[in-house]
Amino acid sequence: MGIPRWPSGVTRPTVLADALLWAALAAPIGFAKLTPPYSGRSLALLLGGLVLLAVAVALGRRRPLVGLSLVVLGSLVDGNFVFAIPVFSYLSGRRSVRAAPAAVLFGVIAVGGTVLNLWLLGTGAATWFLLASVLLFAGVFPWLVGRYRRQQRDLAEAGRRHADALAREQRGAAARIRLRERARIAEEMHDSLGHDLSLIALRAAALELADDLDPRHRAAVGELRASVAGATERLHAIIGVLREEGGSAGLRPTGESVADLVDGAREAGMTIRMDAPPGVVDLPGMTGPAAHRVVREALTNAARYAPGAPVTVTLAASEGGVEVKVRNGPPPAGPLPSKPSSGSGLLALAERVRLAGGVLDAGPRPDGGFAVRARLPLATDPAAGATAGPWPAAGAVAGRWPAAGAAAGPWPAASAAAGEVTGGDPFGHGTDGGAVGWPADAERRLSAARRRVRRSLLTALAAPVGLALALSLVYYPFATAGTVLDEQAFDRMRPGTARADLAGLPRRQVAPPTGAEEPGCEFYTDGNFPLAQPTWRLCFTDGRLVDKDRIT
Repeated sequence: MGIPRWPSGVTRPTVLADALLWAALAAPIGFAKLTPPYSGRSLALLLGGLVLLAVAVALGRRRPLVGLSLVVLGSLVDGNFVFAIPVFSYLSGRRSVRAAPAAVLFGVIAVGGTVLNLWLLGTGAATWFLLASVLLFAGVFPWLVGRYRRQQRDLAEAGRRHADALAREQRGAAARIRLRERARIAEEMHDSLGHDLSLIALRAAALELADDLDPRHRAAVGELRASVAGATERLHAIIGVLREEGGSAGLRPTGESVADLVDGAREAGMTIRMDAPPGVVDLPGMTGPAAHRVVREALTNAARYAPGAPVTVTLAASEGGVEVKVRNGPPPAGPLPSKPSSGSGLLALAERVRLAGGVLDAGPRPDGGFAVRARLPLATDPAAGATAGPWPAAGAVAGRWPAAGAAAGPWPAASAAAGEVTGGDPFGHGTDGGAVGWPADAERRLSAARRRVRRSLLTALAAPVGLALALSLVYYPFATAGTVLDEQAFDRMRPGTARADLAGLPRRQVAPPTGAEEPGCEFYTDGNFPLAQPTWRLCFTDGRLVDKDRIT
C-alpha cells in the first residue's frame, strides 16, 4: 500500500484550517436548525446547508469567487449564511489574483438582488436598502480589506526580492572593483619587476662580454642572462593579459616616492605641507605603492572638490607600521557641485590597502574639510593577504561617512563601514562596472511601497463609506417622496377630525415597524436620514382620526 498523497497545493495544515473554518461558519447555521421543535424539512435544510458550506470551503482556495457565490446563494434559503459572506469575501480578496472578476460578481449580485426584491418579490424600498447595505458592508468592504492584505504581502515580497537583487548587485560590483584593483597591482608589479629584470639581464650581458672572464664563468653568466630574459618574457605573458583593453600599465611612474608625488602637486599649484621623518618616505614591499596610492587619491580629490584648500600630508611610524594621513581644509569658495559617483573609487582604494595588510579610514572633518588615513604594516605576507597586518579587520574601511545628501564636507557625501560602501564615493573614478545598487536605496523603495499599501488601505476604508453615502442619496429621495409629515402639521391634527379634513396629510405611507401593524393605522415619517424610518402613527375609525402617536 502506498502512502496517501494530498492533492497538489494542499497540505495537512491547510486541510485542518479549512475544517476549522467550516466548523466556525456552520455553528450559526446548525444552532438555528437544531433548536426545537424539529421537523423533517428543517433537518433536510440543515444537511443541505452544511454540505453547501463544505463545498464552498473546499473550493475557496482554488476558486474563491465560486465559494463566495455558493454562500450568497445559500443566504437565499437560510439567512444564517449571511455570517459566512464577509469571511468568504475577505478570503476572495486575499486569494484572487485579479480584481475584475470580483467586481463583475458584486455587480451581478447587486442587479440580481434589486430585480428579485423590488420587482419579483415586491419588497419595500427599506428592505432593498437594508439588503444593499448588507452587500456593501458584508461583501464589498471585507473584499477590499482582503485585497489590501494581498497587495501588502505581494509588495513586501517584491520589496524583499528587490533588496536581495540590489545586495547581490552590490556584492558583484564590489568583487569586480576588487578584481580590477588586483589586476592594476599586478600591472604595476609587472612594470617594476620587468624593469629590474631587464637591468639584470643587461648587466649579465655586459659581464658576459668581459675579456678577462673565465670561459666557465662566461657560460654561467650566459645561462643567467638567458634565464632572466626568459623570466621577463614569461612575466610579460602572464601578467600582461591582466591589462584592461586600451588601459595604461599603471599611473605610478617607476621609482616615484610619496615625496616626489607631493613635489609634483606643489609644482602644479597646490598648497601642501608634508610631515615625514627621515626613513619613512621610502617604504618596502607593497606598503610603498599602497601609501603612494592613498596620497595620490587624496591629493587628486582635494584638488577636484576643494580647490585652493591647504593640504597636509603626514607619514609617521606607528606600532610596527606606518600611518599615512592626508587632510585638507574646506574649499575657500565653498563646496563645489559634483555628479554622484558609483562608489568604485573607495572600494578600489580599500582593496589596495587591504592587500597591503592595512586599514583605511576616511571621513569629513568638523571644520568642513576632509581626512584620509591609512595604517599600513612595514612587512606583510602576501600569501596571507590582509590578515598578516598588525591591526584587526585589515583592509576594512573603518571610516564613518556622512549620510547621502549631507553637506558635511566638500566632497560628495558617502558612507562606509567594515568594507561595505553604503553611499556615494568621494573617490569615484567613473562607472567601470556600472552603477552600484545600494541596499539603502532598496529600503527606501520598500518604504515607498509600504506607503502605497497604506494608501490602498485608506481607499479600502473610504470606498465603502462613499458607496454607502451614494446608496443613501439614491434611496432617500425615493423613500421620502410623498411620505413626510412635518411636526407642526402633526400637532394641529385633532382626534375626531375627518381624514379628508386633515391638513398636510401625505399622499403615501411608509411601511410600519415590524410587529406594529394595526388595522386602520397609518404610518408616516418625518424625513430622518438615511432610512426615513416611521415616526408618526395615525389611527382612523369610520374615516375619522381616533388616535395619533409618535413612534420612539
